[in-house]
Amino acid sequence: MKLLRFWKMTVWVAAAALVVSCGSSRNLQKTQEEAAAAAAVAAAQLADSLQKEAYLQKVNDNAQHVRFITSKVKFSVEVGNRQMTLTGNLKMKRDDVIRLQLMAFGFVEAGRLEFTQDYVLIVDRINKQYLKVPYAQLEFFRTSGVDFYMLQALFWNELFQPGKSHLADKHLKKFSAAAGVDNDIIVSMENDKLSYRWLTDQTLARIKMTNVRYADHLRGNYQLNWDYSDFKMNNRKMFPMQHKVTFNTPDKEVKLEMMLNYMGNDEDWETRTTLSGKYRQMPVDDILRRFMSL
Repeated sequence: MKLLRFWKMTVWVAAAALVVSCGSSRNLQKTQEEAAAAAAVAAAQLADSLQKEAYLQKVNDNAQHVRFITSKVKFSVEVGNRQMTLTGNLKMKRDDVIRLQLMAFGFVEAGRLEFTQDYVLIVDRINKQYLKVPYAQLEFFRTSGVDFYMLQALFWNELFQPGKSHLADKHLKKFSAAAGVDNDIIVSMENDKLSYRWLTDQTLARIKMTNVRYADHLRGNYQLNWDYSDFKMNNRKMFPMQHKVTFNTPDKEVKLEMMLNYMGNDEDWETRTTLSGKYRQMPVDDILRRFMSL
């Protein structure tokens, strides 16, 4: 009897040990499978991250390296049912100034737009009036956070990051990239109420459109779309010859189009406009209304 009880106890202990052993083996196998799956996900995420950064680097590398860009332009503005079309000149110096000279009858300067790091200058040559103010005094620039360097990136067909004068490789980590329709990649970045989007060609890593949107539930939304097309070679880099800009506010839409005639790199021009005492400063609404009546 004692021997029988001993064998029963031995069998029970052996069975229990076997169950525990099998359970531990299954748990170990499950843990190993979970670790392998987690490692695979991490590897995929790392590959995606490296692929994203490599693509963004290609987009960033397409930026112009020249210091000056100059060209004759055809410039048109449309606000509601009012339209204005003029020829003119575009003159830009990297990190210093963006200037648009608007000509009447093809040879008389009618107006001038000048953007520097510190101010916006609008000159009405015909009526001897001007507006010179810091960016913070113009509503869209104030609400959207657009400064000179962001404006420069828009004119020069480049990526940008708010608050940065230059976009270094380390800044690219803050951008997201996702597949769009056809062969496009959408590059994006969020900043409080602001969103920034760049529609890029995946094959060429070229910016086709930039969108800046400011969302305000109380005052309404502001949105800027800047489309680029007709790219030409400029010092071994491609540059858009056609720029189409649509600016939407809660109560109006402004459309601008700028078509460049050629690509130049002229350095022989004054980078700051000086006005004589005959010019008088005007409120922003008045000077813009004057421009539309030219």
